[in-house]
Amino acid sequence: MKFVPDHRLLAFLVQVELAFAVHLVCADEKPMMKAVVAHEYGAPEVLKFEEVPRPEPKEDEVLVRVIASGVNPADPLTLSGKYAREFGTHLPLIPGYDIAGVVEKTGAKVTNLKAGDAVYGYPTFGGGWAEYITVKQWEVAAKPNTLNFAEAAAVPMGALTAWQALVDTAQLHPGQTILVHGGSGGVGSFAVQIAKARGARVIATASTANQDLLKQLGADVAIDYMKTRFEDVAKDVDAVLDPVGKETLARSYGVVKKGGIVMSLVARPDPVELEKRGIRGAAISVHPDAEDLAEIARLIDAGKIKPVVTEVLPLSEAIAAQRQAETHHTRGKLVLRIADEPKD
Repeated sequence: MKFVPDHRLLAFLVQVELAFAVHLVCADEKPMMKAVVAHEYGAPEVLKFEEVPRPEPKEDEVLVRVIASGVNPADPLTLSGKYAREFGTHLPLIPGYDIAGVVEKTGAKVTNLKAGDAVYGYPTFGGGWAEYITVKQWEVAAKPNTLNFAEAAAVPMGALTAWQALVDTAQLHPGQTILVHGGSGGVGSFAVQIAKARGARVIATASTANQDLLKQLGADVAIDYMKTRFEDVAKDVDAVLDPVGKETLARSYGVVKKGGIVMSLVARPDPVELEKRGIRGAAISVHPDAEDLAEIARLIDAGKIKPVVTEVLPLSEAIAAQRQAETHHTRGKLVLRIADEPKD
């Protein structure tokens, strides 16, 4: 008897075989994500918007689905590669040192976070300008309840810098006076509010356009540096926070009382000036700290601190955001939106 093949059966078997082959290929492929990546150091134009493999968390890490990421004045410096060795950066580089998002997956040794938790934080080596990021559990904390994700993404690096300068280094306490230069900027706006929350008197400088913002933030004395020399107003202060450097730093030594402190974010205070005047100096750097972030979140939820968000841009506008960051004249913070705000 002659065998006649069943064409329908053959077609079905071919489909099964194809499906199995596709499954094997897909099982081998890493899940992908969209990200802003620099394959070389340079100007903002080196950034590319592309698909890259999604990271997997190590046992002491969590995978966060990023909803929003902040833009910082330090970003162009990192992108330039000038301080690659000091910052520990390497190529390819995904910028983004402020994140707010939702925990997707946790490593085996993570104890204080679980999938579904809303978090915000400062990833040490960046990576926030992407749909997903892996972070150590000490780099993030629970997102402030009273902020949406875009607002929360404007907080970590700037607020941590101000907090670690004022609380840890200056040990600012009630009744003291602090002069905050650039009080309308990313760090300065938090410094004004943190100082007020600690019971200090705040003198702050900003341009003419930002005088109203200084008052809203709670500054006791607002100085328009375009019209008034700050040293004509600020005298015998306990502390100075300087994110500007150069001439501003040089003129600041004279307004500090004996035993006070000058803190700079961009330079090392001059030891000759410090000794001559009997004052202290500190070059401020910032590090991630989940406990500090939790304390900042408590003050935010208590209404003592609020971020100043100038604009929320889509991730595809990263180059424009970097160009704005380079000017060092952003009012508050720019934020990149990476995904829609989750529904409650």
